Amino acid sequence: MISKEPLPAPDDAQAERPGLDESLCFAVYSANHAFNRVYKPLLDALGLTYPQYLTLLALWAEDDQTVGSLGGKLFLESSTLTPLLKRLEAMGHVVRRRDPADERQVRVQLTQQGRALQHRACEVPGNVSRACGRSPKALRKLNKQLVDLREALRGAHLCDKDHAADDLD
Repeated sequence: MISKEPLPAPDDAQAERPGLDESLCFAVYSANHAFNRVYKPLLDALGLTYPQYLTLLALWAEDDQTVGSLGGKLFLESSTLTPLLKRLEAMGHVVRRRDPADERQVRVQLTQQGRALQHRACEVPGNVSRACGRSPKALRKLNKQLVDLREALRGAHLCDKDHAADDLD
């Protein structure tokens, strides 16, 4: 049931509402924009967008993956990943082929050109790390905290129909 308590006066409501600088969501959002500004010139030199770079990172770590497996690692739906893979294929970095063992599956493999690009991209992580202005240990700790946060958020079911009514009581 919806609370019948009076709404706080505007001054009280303003004091309880965090500003942008205290908002975790905004900190993550704005840090993402800052990362994009650092990555853009580095990836432009390679002819890649950030999502293309992430896809290649996943393939450099493990070549010959299914589209579904790749999408799971990148947290991308097939409808988003497929056009990205088509562009990488048109650029000559990957090939997509039906899995002979299971025709329903599409496998993605690096081409020689895609593997060679890894060598050209090897300086990207170091340049980004230096731009962060943190020690490697601090960056590893922050990365772990962000992964833990992501997993906690992925496990949250705040909009679950079964629990939505409880929130209104």
